[in-house]
Amino acid sequence: MTRGTEIAGAKVLITGAGSGIGRLMALEAANRGAAEIIIWDLSADSGEAVRVELEAAGTRARSFAINVGDADQVAAAAEQTGPIDILINCAGIVTGKKLLDMDEATVRRVYDVNTMALYWTTKAFLPAMLERDHGSVVTIASAAGLTGVARQTDYSASKWAAVGFTESLRAELRADGSRVNTLAVCPFYINTGMFKGVQTKFPRLLPILEENDVSVRVLDAVESGREQLVMPSLVRLVPGVRLLPTRAFDKVMDILGVNQTMDHFTGRTGQDRTRISAASAGGRR
Repeated sequence: MTRGTEIAGAKVLITGAGSGIGRLMALEAANRGAAEIIIWDLSADSGEAVRVELEAAGTRARSFAINVGDADQVAAAAEQTGPIDILINCAGIVTGKKLLDMDEATVRRVYDVNTMALYWTTKAFLPAMLERDHGSVVTIASAAGLTGVARQTDYSASKWAAVGFTESLRAELRADGSRVNTLAVCPFYINTGMFKGVQTKFPRLLPILEENDVSVRVLDAVESGREQLVMPSLVRLVPGVRLLPTRAFDKVMDILGVNQTMDHFTGRTGQDRTRISAASAGGRR
């Protein structure tokens, strides 16, 4: 029997839902009949805009401005939110800097949002899921959580941790006989603006993913009870390629152009960079 969680009638919380695939997953969840959608985002304005968009479409929604990397803020917002059926950890940041160009605050900020937040949100909502023996915890990780990438010593490592977190949580739940499901999502670059400027050497094999398609596939995976979603399919070969000697593995990654993808990275600019900086200063998401 599937352990998937039906979205129709469910209470869904999405972090980082003020923009990108977080926003699109909120809209898609509404289309599938979610009873309520809770938006957590660093920007109060962005979160509120999505809430208005959802309620205009007839779906109940609430928005919280919160920094998910702050355990105290997460605990306080979770208390106001109440029990949920589906938790989608989507908030994430990237710097695109080489190791020696990063300062301590930059590294800590990436880990707080991409990794530590998973602990705070899951610890806040998992107990009620376990009590009902129902629900899903979704982690939007990355293909960079399966292989290291140049200019991503912070981002890639934080996503490796996110994949390991979700896999270990799945093992704990399975050992306890729980029907609460986990889903780790490992996409290649998504055309959201977060990775503006990245390029792919082989767009047919490793295409830049379209955010609408990703959002639909993630929710499909939640409902079907999948434990892992890797996009595109070529990325699923990475564990097998690791059977090669290290130098041969590195050569394959270079041939595919993986370590050149960030050469022209610019990322978000303007207001988006200001929002990211606010997170390290204790801003609210």
